[in-house]
Amino acid sequence: MRVDSVFSGHRRLALVCAAVVWAAPALAQLSSPMPGVPGVPAGTGAGVHGANSPFAPLKERADVLPWSVLTAVKTKTEKNRLLPVFTADIQALHKKTQRIQGFMMPLEPGEKQKHFLISSVPLTCSFCVAGGPESMIEVKTKTAVKYSMEAVVVEGQFAVLNDDPYGLYYRMTDAVAVK
Repeated sequence: MRVDSVFSGHRRLALVCAAVVWAAPALAQLSSPMPGVPGVPAGTGAGVHGANSPFAPLKERADVLPWSVLTAVKTKTEKNRLLPVFTADIQALHKKTQRIQGFMMPLEPGEKQKHFLISSVPLTCSFCVAGGPESMIEVKTKTAVKYSMEAVVVEGQFAVLNDDPYGLYYRMTDAVAVK
């Protein structure tokens, strides 16, 4: 078996697992709500930056799109699927250059990444998603970005996804790392 096909399979598995976790609230009421957020089931919303996290939370920056805008999305159930219902403010971001700050979640092994997810909160477990799909953006870069456990900022063509097969709500293409 070729190593590249194994890693490609792991990437697909990671995206499928994330989609299943994100869809779980539509399929059943979760019994364990997010710590510190009454009434919000795990795997939905912006996610919570834990007080005991070894990573510093995101610092406010005027030059990046705030996660509060992206997480202001509602959902609807249609034919046993959970679909996003975007506000006019979110829809206005489609096909425009945006700058995003967040925590990198690699989809493939390696020191440098060209395809990854960026999240509003750092992950504490590679199999646990702190927030819902509104708290993550799929990023495809022009040139590889060095992996960092600290927050990164990327800028690129932003897309609002109405019916992504992986359950993602946002994608950024032709992205570049910025300071």
